[in-house]
Amino acid sequence: MNPIVKRIELSDGRTITLETGKVAKQADGSVTLRMGNTLLLATVCAAKDATPGTDFMPLQVEYREKFASFGRFPGGFMKREGRPSDSEILTSRLIDRVLRPLFPDDYHADVFVNVILFSADGGDMPDALAGLAASAALAVSDIPFNGPISEVRVARVNGVFVINPTFQHLEKADIDIMVGATLDNIMMVEGEMNEVSESEMLEAIKFGHEEIRKHCRAQMELAEMAGKTVKRTYSHEENDEELRKQVWSKCYQRAYEVAASQNPNKHQRIEAFEAILTDFMASLPEEEREAKTALAAKYYHDVEKEAMRRSILDEGKRLDGRKTTEIRPIWSEVDFVPGPHGSALFTRGETQSLTTVTLGTKLDEKIIDDVLVHGTDRFLLHYNFPPFSTGEARPQRGTGRREIGHGNLAHRALKRMIPQGYPYVIRVVSDILESNGSSSMATVCAGTLALMDAGVQMKKPVSGIAMGLISENKGQNFAILSDILGDEDHLGDMDFKVCGTKDGITATQMDIKVDGLSYEILEKALAQAKVGREHIMGKMMETLSEPRADLKPHAPRIEVLEIPKDYIGAVIGPGGKIIQGIQEETGAIITIQEIDNKGRVEVSATNKASIDAAMNKIKGIVSVPEVGEVYEATVRSVMPYGAFCEFLPGKDGLLHISEIDWKRLERVEDAGIKEGDKIQVKLIDIDPRTGKFKLSRKVLLERPPRTDGHRGDQE
Repeated sequence: MNPIVKRIELSDGRTITLETGKVAKQADGSVTLRMGNTLLLATVCAAKDATPGTDFMPLQVEYREKFASFGRFPGGFMKREGRPSDSEILTSRLIDRVLRPLFPDDYHADVFVNVILFSADGGDMPDALAGLAASAALAVSDIPFNGPISEVRVARVNGVFVINPTFQHLEKADIDIMVGATLDNIMMVEGEMNEVSESEMLEAIKFGHEEIRKHCRAQMELAEMAGKTVKRTYSHEENDEELRKQVWSKCYQRAYEVAASQNPNKHQRIEAFEAILTDFMASLPEEEREAKTALAAKYYHDVEKEAMRRSILDEGKRLDGRKTTEIRPIWSEVDFVPGPHGSALFTRGETQSLTTVTLGTKLDEKIIDDVLVHGTDRFLLHYNFPPFSTGEARPQRGTGRREIGHGNLAHRALKRMIPQGYPYVIRVVSDILESNGSSSMATVCAGTLALMDAGVQMKKPVSGIAMGLISENKGQNFAILSDILGDEDHLGDMDFKVCGTKDGITATQMDIKVDGLSYEILEKALAQAKVGREHIMGKMMETLSEPRADLKPHAPRIEVLEIPKDYIGAVIGPGGKIIQGIQEETGAIITIQEIDNKGRVEVSATNKASIDAAMNKIKGIVSVPEVGEVYEATVRSVMPYGAFCEFLPGKDGLLHISEIDWKRLERVEDAGIKEGDKIQVKLIDIDPRTGKFKLSRKVLLERPPRTDGHRGDQE
């Protein structure tokens, strides 16, 4: 066993070590990646032949984190890793999106990439290393692949860019993006920012690309050391060149006419394109049709793609008749459904999102129990994409990876605009009712309107837009498209989503499908996206320009009180007796947690009276009794020598019989005082030795005049 090792030095002194030939040797390619105490194993296996009839790249990427990697047990009854978490799915998608475009177009064998976290130190973030590990495994295999690639996380901390920051660094970052690229080209960007400019985002991408180039060169050297520079031969396609020529000659002109017809109706365009292929198939001899259907459909797809691209590049005509910078018609309304605490319907062309907002208490927080991240999340966003939104007749199953990814992008776009310390837990749900181009950006816009409709005092509203690109000759001739259609995404060269406020970008997601995309084109796309975002924002503000001043009548009310840390136990009481008693008596829900060495108390209820009653009791518990203060007390017990009164929650004092009234009393009952009565008392003394409280009622009563001729105020 002679493992092959290659090291990559990071600028901050950390070292990434790639090793192959030691473990998982039966896979087509396997690499272990180490950085400090973080260890990833990446393997790749590919079928020798393609499944007959496959005309796409059947790639599957799985990223998984072992709980043992950080010395933890999995939660739940089984104590075993189960389905992948959202964070694992998102990391899998990040890897997939960079690898997939780089397999040869005619390679259709099943490829499985697995990246497993076996060790972690809790500081370094393994998801930033997973793309490099996966590409290195492909590099030392004989699987055809036009890489290598790598991915890095770029953060800006205190104005300085950092490659692959630690968890601690990231908490202070105002830019957090993942960049995936080959030696020469950017392939993928995704992340969030704190309202940064387009130029700042480009600077971060360039910074990440410089590091990626080092990673790619190291993989090339590793592949050479391993003797894996020659890839396997394959033949996954059987073509009929005569049929290809027939399809092009008989279909292209008609397809071009449909592409340039500027019909804004998606389904009419689809029917027109389908009719061309149907007519062509009908022109073939009947005995040949069945055998040639699959290939003819494949060649016609290329015809349709070229017709659409030529219409845009040569004549500037998009499928629906818009100019390259034009946004589809937008309309929206808020308070569309009465049940939720906020709602909005946002429609842009043939894309529509119905988004609702639900406000909750601390009890509604999402508990995060991932391998390296465990805590709670108070801002949730869920995205649903039912088949009927595109007119498909198929059942709706569980949440797919695409839905998790789109929801995550919208979540990132909005979350920094929620006020710090906002007392409510927020759940935003976007249900896509129609889709033809960027439903995730419709979710951002509808989400903003729904949050404002719910009375959430957002820092600033956020809008989003999806940009596209049609290019040829390595970007020498190109057209940037604003607000792309679904077909422009599918047949185009770039899908670039940008979200932000009027003052800067808050989230972005970019996938590039071609080589040679220059930073000049990216810069122009960002500038055009900014104009589009501002236009969309203007349309949104026509519907609702600012958050509502108050919550909906049926929304829960929450008030927050900070108390000294030492009083947390007093509010809770032994076995929770005090806090449970307050909740039972007032009908409010009370939660307490320690934050920054203080107690944060949240009191929620459906009416203000319950909240006020609970808040008064809590304030009473944490307040310090002061001599001379007047309190409303409850008589707890009556004794021959006086009454014991609770003047603050948990604090009783003695109201001596001599302090009840100015006149002499034989019995406490003579003053009409009985258990349960509410009376006004004044704290007149605190025994310094025992801490007992002495109360008086008579000092709050008007003193009667004396009958012996003396003036009371002279004594």
